[in-house]
Amino acid sequence: MKFPEIRETPAFYDAGHAGDFSYTPDRMAVFNEASRFRHEFNLAPAVADPKRVDLLLIDVQRDFCHHEGTLYVGGRSGQGAVEDTRRIAEFIYRNLARITHIRCTLDSHNNFQIFFPWFWVDSHGEPLGPHTLITVDGRDARQMVNIDPLGNVLKENVVPNPAITSWVTDKGYDWLVEQCRFYNRELAAGGRYTLYLWPPHCLVGSPGHTVTGVVDEARTLHSLARASQSWEEIKGTHHLTENYSVLRPEVLTTWDGGVLAERNVRFYRTLVEADALIVAGQAASHCVKSTVQDLMEEIRQDNPSLAQKVYLMTDCMSSVVVRTENGDIAADFTESAEQTLDQAAAAGMHLVKSTEPMESWPGM
Repeated sequence: MKFPEIRETPAFYDAGHAGDFSYTPDRMAVFNEASRFRHEFNLAPAVADPKRVDLLLIDVQRDFCHHEGTLYVGGRSGQGAVEDTRRIAEFIYRNLARITHIRCTLDSHNNFQIFFPWFWVDSHGEPLGPHTLITVDGRDARQMVNIDPLGNVLKENVVPNPAITSWVTDKGYDWLVEQCRFYNRELAAGGRYTLYLWPPHCLVGSPGHTVTGVVDEARTLHSLARASQSWEEIKGTHHLTENYSVLRPEVLTTWDGGVLAERNVRFYRTLVEADALIVAGQAASHCVKSTVQDLMEEIRQDNPSLAQKVYLMTDCMSSVVVRTENGDIAADFTESAEQTLDQAAAAGMHLVKSTEPMESWPGM
């Protein structure tokens, strides 16, 4: 099947808006341009696509994609997510006729969750600081300590805030403390991340939770021009586990043998039912990395050949690089992202660029 060649962007599109935290699409302008594109380029409804090509956009939310966001993903260049956002939007416009569905994951949080500083208190009852970590004390497994990214102990014997117990669990504070100890041990045993305390981000109802403007604009035009529903997948709402990956939380069980959370098997099946799955978004070192790792593991157990239908757009994702107030790098997670991309390629997934014609991608 020959697809229409689309070399123009919509009249409303301004690449400069990729860096504007407050930019909001004009919905009627998008609707009018979608109608024009549908007629001018003879775009068929997505349901008629001979090959289902799905685009999975991971956490392309304002808090991650803009300098003003509370957890901006700048990468080593400092412009990472802003440039990624522009490339994602332009990729969608060029490939309106080829993309069947666009699915956006939404990191979704409330104020008191295990990965936020104020979930925890020190021996004086004071909350901890962001960009620090929690781990079990190597000398005394009954204690948890607060460390910096280099492993230096900042505060000893930290505990969950007793004041939040009643809405976290009905099993009492002692149960909660034991669960937090167990949680840290499970992270270490499973080779997952050490529990990292992030700045507040993607709080439900806040501006930072929403899809960044130019991507929202592009996915809306695609939806209207191709009569394809725009889908969102919520993740991250559980208060006692991190949920970097859309396919599973970091820890699934409680210390006393109960079920804490569950894998997202339904969404995995939705993804692999596509003939081709394109992945982009933020951050390459965390939520993209974890999703890709879990996707690889699910595919390995299901059918290893499914990996060949996955395309990772490496120029549309950046890694978390934490900088001090004077610009020095305090933590750089780029290398871990690169390792995961290498593993994905070894498993049969394809590493591609958004600027390359899709017909030049292997198997496409």
